[in-house]
Amino acid sequence: MKKTLARLKPGQSGVVDGLTAAGAVKRHFLDMGITKGVRITVERIAPFGDPIAVRLRGYSLSLRRDEAAKIELEG
Repeated sequence: MKKTLARLKPGQSGVVDGLTAAGAVKRHFLDMGITKGVRITVERIAPFGDPIAVRLRGYSLSLRRDEAAKIELEG
């Protein structure tokens, strides 16, 4: 099983290896700068686990847990 962004805890980070999303969702990820080789750090997770606040390329953004599960990490 591939490691995904959704499995990381606050303070942990990983390098994007690929995206399993397709169509508009994949385009949305690419528009936000989520591309292969970029380092993403989980800043915090909402009390009920959704959404997840992440930091990449010097800015923060919020992702739903099901979206984060479509971002595969190296290792």
